Amino acid sequence: MSPQADLERLGALKDVAAIVGVGDTDYAADYRTPQGEARPVGSGGGDSYVLATRALRRALDDAGLEKDDIDGLCVGGPLAHERMCELLGLNPRWSSGGDAPRSIIEAVQAIQAGLCTTVACVYGNAQRSANVQYGGPQAMGGGGILAYIYYAPWGLTSQGALYALMFKRHQLVYGTTEEQLAAVAVALRKHARLNPNAIMQRPLSTEDYLNTGYIVEPLRLFDYCLVNDGGVAIIVQRADLARERRHEPVLVSGLGWSELSVDATQLRPRVEGFYFSAHRDVAEQVYPMAGVTQRDIDVYATYDSFSVHLLFTLEGFGFCGEGESGAFIQDGRIEVGGELPCNTSGGMLSESYMQSWNQQVELVRQLRGGLGDRQVEGAEVAQYAHDVAGKCMSLIYTKGG
Repeated sequence: MSPQADLERLGALKDVAAIVGVGDTDYAADYRTPQGEARPVGSGGGDSYVLATRALRRALDDAGLEKDDIDGLCVGGPLAHERMCELLGLNPRWSSGGDAPRSIIEAVQAIQAGLCTTVACVYGNAQRSANVQYGGPQAMGGGGILAYIYYAPWGLTSQGALYALMFKRHQLVYGTTEEQLAAVAVALRKHARLNPNAIMQRPLSTEDYLNTGYIVEPLRLFDYCLVNDGGVAIIVQRADLARERRHEPVLVSGLGWSELSVDATQLRPRVEGFYFSAHRDVAEQVYPMAGVTQRDIDVYATYDSFSVHLLFTLEGFGFCGEGESGAFIQDGRIEVGGELPCNTSGGMLSESYMQSWNQQVELVRQLRGGLGDRQVEGAEVAQYAHDVAGKCMSLIYTKGG
């Protein structure tokens, strides 16, 4: 089957559905005690289902919908589908689950197939309250991410260690510096300080970044994402119905998916190739489907459990050449007001670690407009890029007319 035939099939999904409602929990308030200090890890009290339900209520209100309007459901994080439905009092006609881009892609497919019209994609995770560990001797290999478990006897027990290896190789091959990488954490912290719901509100300078110790050399503290409790909900609806909602719809205009799983436990796709071949494969799907190029992207977001994700996706998706991202992200280029504003809510480094869900909410809000000082002026096209555990996906959102 020719690539053109694939694009023709993808084209049938263009603008079929729109994001009509978004909601999230109170990340900043829930992170701190009444005295303003960070809540202790493992302090208990959080409930993933309560967080997801709270976010869904806000998303329904945002859309002007009632719970009974929902006929499809995707659940993410540690949520069990059956229990989530039971608590919500829902018997959906269709359901699925996974991370945010997968949920949205599958919701679009289900709507196109006629299986449902209005899908609630919900996520909740009380990971800080529950002391979930993504690294160290008690690391959890959830979601099928097992590479660091296999390497535990040699001390490689976290995704941070894997991304440290990736960035170290990027340094050796291309000469990228730690001073250059600092621009990611600094820019995202600036964005978080423009976002009242972001957890991290203290200023961060390049000097602050460089004066902080390594976690796994060459990655430092501010290269790592937060671990916090929270919930997110996103409502995807058939496009003709979406025009009846409270806000101008944000159309799902492009999508792409490719995987690199062979040799994943040997780390080869990450360390040798930075996922570039999967990035390019997805780029060949998502941009033609949406009818745009990289130059048309007004606001960009990527998965950022670690700062280096941004470098790799910028190169892999063609915003700059291979090995050029360290220079590309300098001089405010990725900040609001710059050439390519990235992760404008503060991302998972400084807003909230919602495992790809909060980035979708921010892109929708950017295309709606009205975000004050962090608003990207004239934003009409937004892209999300995802490369985690062998899976690479991307979504392009456009402002509905």
